[in-house]
Amino acid sequence: MSEDQNPEAIREIEGYDGPVGGWGSAKGIAAVGRTARSTPGALETLRRQNKPGGMMCVSCAWAKPPNPHPAEFCENGAKATLWDLTVSRCGPEFFRDHTVSELATWTEFELEREGRLTHPLRYDAGSDRYVEATWEEAFDTIGAELRKLDPKKVTFYASGKAALEPSFLYGLFARAYGHTNLPDSSNMCHETTSVGLKKVIGSPVGTCVLDDFDHCDMIIHVGQNPGTNSPRILHPLQKAVERGCCIVAINPLREKGLLEFANPQSPWQMTVGAPTEIADCYLQVRVGGDIAALTGIAKHVLALEETNGGVLDHDFLQTHCAGLQDWMDWVSATPWDRLEQVSGLTRAEMERIGAHYAKAKAVMGIYGMGVTQHVHGSDAIGALVNLLLLRGNIGREGAGCSPVRGHSNVQGQRTVGITEKPKLVPNDRLRNLFGIEPPTEEGWNTTTFVEALLEGEAQGFVGLGGNLARAVPDQDRVAEAWGRMPLTVHVATRLNRTHLMPGKSSWILPCLVRAEEDLKGRENQQVTIEDSFSHIYGSIGKRTPAARTLKSEVDIVCRLAAATLPPNPKLAWDAWAGDYSRIRALIEAVYPDDFRDFEGRMNQPGGFYRGNPAREREWKTETGKAQFTVPADLDATGLGETPGIYRLVTLRSNDQFNTTVYGMSDRLRGIEGDRMLIMMSPQDMEAEGLKPEQRIALQGAAEDGIARRVGGLRVLPYDLPRGCIAGYFPELNPLSPLSRRDRLSDTPAAKGIPVRLEA
Repeated sequence: MSEDQNPEAIREIEGYDGPVGGWGSAKGIAAVGRTARSTPGALETLRRQNKPGGMMCVSCAWAKPPNPHPAEFCENGAKATLWDLTVSRCGPEFFRDHTVSELATWTEFELEREGRLTHPLRYDAGSDRYVEATWEEAFDTIGAELRKLDPKKVTFYASGKAALEPSFLYGLFARAYGHTNLPDSSNMCHETTSVGLKKVIGSPVGTCVLDDFDHCDMIIHVGQNPGTNSPRILHPLQKAVERGCCIVAINPLREKGLLEFANPQSPWQMTVGAPTEIADCYLQVRVGGDIAALTGIAKHVLALEETNGGVLDHDFLQTHCAGLQDWMDWVSATPWDRLEQVSGLTRAEMERIGAHYAKAKAVMGIYGMGVTQHVHGSDAIGALVNLLLLRGNIGREGAGCSPVRGHSNVQGQRTVGITEKPKLVPNDRLRNLFGIEPPTEEGWNTTTFVEALLEGEAQGFVGLGGNLARAVPDQDRVAEAWGRMPLTVHVATRLNRTHLMPGKSSWILPCLVRAEEDLKGRENQQVTIEDSFSHIYGSIGKRTPAARTLKSEVDIVCRLAAATLPPNPKLAWDAWAGDYSRIRALIEAVYPDDFRDFEGRMNQPGGFYRGNPAREREWKTETGKAQFTVPADLDATGLGETPGIYRLVTLRSNDQFNTTVYGMSDRLRGIEGDRMLIMMSPQDMEAEGLKPEQRIALQGAAEDGIARRVGGLRVLPYDLPRGCIAGYFPELNPLSPLSRRDRLSDTPAAKGIPVRLEA
């Protein structure tokens, strides 16, 4: 009897039968809007979102086109705006009713649902409550505490949401204070790009711009889920499909966003028209199989060149590339059966894509955290670049490498100095302009900060947004150590779990959201952000602030700096806080090549491009050329084959952005309710004797001597490769070992966590 005929066979969950977008998206937005209890003005904000003269989205870092659609927001962007513009308030009276110990048992969703923070708060250990404080008390006390601490043991974290102006000042504050411990959310996602892509092409950011989507005839889309993480990319993908562009999806899970899309702005598709099929071919690689898959595709391209000739761009390779022969020798020596084993694909599947690539005239390589969050993530980026280089697909129209960044200004923060690496910052200009002596030793990134925390070395933490203690690996160990720091300070809009691990002195400083007015006198201040394509945009909020007691991120950074640092006439914190154009003038002075005529260009439709040498085929690498690389391991996880060990992928649901959970629906995967779950192939479930909805536990299987366990997980049958399972971030972060991270960038390997089942 076949599986289809066997009534006892485990079948995948039926899933969502609609496309991405369409009425399902509208219903999803409406559901979150009801939960958020958004203000009426939120609709006006959405109308102007991602358009000149409006607010730039606080969700992902996708481009803002010069000729926007009537509605230039996606489902995720709308949810983020509605969440920010809630009528619910989490004020001092809420904290009088709840101890921190009680609140620490609440979920992320339950905490955030309480609404916007309204007043500065100080933790009172005697009552185990946060109590109201004045701004003057907060700044004076925090400044005094920071002066007592060794700056080298204090960390200033940035979540990727703060705009260029507060981010620049935050980095300046840190260096004037005496450290470069400036981790940001990039350290947990695309730091692999900043390091790995820079190694091979000399640029830490992608080489494509939005217009390239109009000229490519093939897109290789690896390890990224647009339906949940960046839905606005589906518009250019849809147009590319309509032009006849071939899109190849490479991902372990079959995600709706790469299968079909119904454009919410198309009356035809919203009524009687069929959705657009996005991917021509969907390759379900094993977790960590991307290097092998991309190498297999390239191996066939080389074979076609040897057989037929005229496939490789020899002029480009000779003029612009290094390391080609060593890499070709390695590819030749790598057998097909090994590529099939590691990738989970057949030779025929890889050859099919290789044959199409060999004919394509302009190819874009798009990737996400399914590539970067591996032990050998940098090598996976290198494998994609190797393939693109063969036919000169970097540095020309319709071609290039395009990482899809997560948070709205995470790339921009690095551009203006949020980095632990002194060599990435023009310290001579900082020295001359501000009369400070910037530290020259490398500071802590996110993972080295966590190591310092666990070793008792970290003494202070200031967080410009974020929920870091929940976002990092080894979450349980971190939670135990966090409260031992003498000082913890959180600049935030809503309550989260990290706030509920108070240090000996702990503060919450509530700030405006990007959609709100930021009045200085009668002048509403603009801020700026950078997208994934290195374009800079002005953003201005128009909504009335949630409380008159709120301050902007710029205000808070300036007041903290003024309260902490000795007087310096070149550090005009009060003047900068009162006029953000002065901050932009400073950014232009420190980074003149990137920010020429900053003030004059920031409201240009479509943003202004700060440039990228690799796009002009100027390679700022060690060899002065684009570099072919041989990976350290074909398996990006580095796990090898061990019986009983599964590869766990942590991911977001459809009602989620990073650690912010808007609701309990993962509509596009057909999953509702309880987030404590794992997805597993029906074949693996049968082999393990598991039934759908059965509760199990996972044990960590990293070889570092540390016990890790998460229990109470329901098992759902899902379309996944054998030996691979998936579950939600941050709930499964306790299983992610700090010791497993990309070997070049320290990015945690959250997409290849070794685990065992405990039924």
